[in-house]
Amino acid sequence: MRAGPILVVAVVTFFLGTFTACTNQSPDQIRQKTAEETAAIKRDTKAVAQGLKDGLSNKRSVDLNKASKDDLGSLPGITARQADRIIAERPYANTHQLVTRHILTEDEYSQIQDRVVVNK
Repeated sequence: MRAGPILVVAVVTFFLGTFTACTNQSPDQIRQKTAEETAAIKRDTKAVAQGLKDGLSNKRSVDLNKASKDDLGSLPGITARQADRIIAERPYANTHQLVTRHILTEDEYSQIQDRVVVNK
């Protein structure tokens, strides 16, 4: 007695029939809606991926001696108050002076050290 495959087909048919009856849409309408949603997901996924790529590649260097308050504030973890303090303590001979002048802690500095420069 092989009721297994017959039972599976019956259950699948039941659920497909129930789904189709509940949607009140023709199979063509369901296919069209699925295609539209798939296209939207692809478009949104591409936009998110491009945003991540732009964000990760936007690691331009900020010159401590010339950067604006907004540029300094765009660095990870730098507050407006810290940006003001960085500007007030200019000029810098090297980037590590942010720590030696007690503007940033060593941990705060480690977050931005690869994004700051001092051009003389």
